[in-house]
Amino acid sequence: MGGSTSKDRMKLFGLIGFPLTHSFSKKYFSEKFEKEGIDECLYENFELKDIDDLPVLIKTYHSLKGLNVTIPYKEDVIKYLDDLDYTARKIQAVNVIKMMDDGKKIGYNTDYYGFRTSLENWMGPEMKKIKALILGTGGASKAVKTVLDDCGILYSTVSRDQFKGDFTYYDFIHDSDLIQDYRLIINTTPLGMYPNANEAPNLPYENMNEWFYLYDLIYNPEKTLFLENGEKSGVKIKNGREMLVLQAEKAWEIWNE
Repeated sequence: MGGSTSKDRMKLFGLIGFPLTHSFSKKYFSEKFEKEGIDECLYENFELKDIDDLPVLIKTYHSLKGLNVTIPYKEDVIKYLDDLDYTARKIQAVNVIKMMDDGKKIGYNTDYYGFRTSLENWMGPEMKKIKALILGTGGASKAVKTVLDDCGILYSTVSRDQFKGDFTYYDFIHDSDLIQDYRLIINTTPLGMYPNANEAPNLPYENMNEWFYLYDLIYNPEKTLFLENGEKSGVKIKNGREMLVLQAEKAWEIWNE
């Protein structure tokens, strides 16, 4: 009669963000657990309308061992954590939380690892030879900036808000030759994400050619309008799928250390 049941041994993991209609993590981890015969782990989506609901979530689910963090809480979640690892502290954005046995909550950033590894896999030495343009200045852009800094890649940022980026989209439409300075263009915005697949950053795609690289952190749809527009001009394109898989596996490694 004594002994622990399988329910007692269940380890819970999950994703926090809002909204979570675009979630990659639940499907990925659920399939991973089934495929690898990991019977005592469960992954759930926890849609939080307010990050201030996080402490209640943690108190409610005692078997919670780790969380992924997505839009819009990668920065706001930090105030609820006890410590950050080196990369998360440097970036000041968190996408993985580990629940320690002593109750402490430690923040990590595996987006850095996922983006850097996938960029190196895709471009190789070529990435060191060109300037980059980062679309967006939100939480998702922070890991990208840090990777480019660490790789010695010069970059500029674009924002709809003239006070947040180096350029606005208007600058590139008004001066279509400006885009020639930036052959690696990285979309860190939600523009084009399902279900709003008919949206794309406003850029002069017709002025791009086969020497350009377009990287979209979005993975759903597989080919965003941003990537489609580039492809029509002969641009090399990549979506965020590999980055997501790499960061997810890194999160799993952290949770099991």
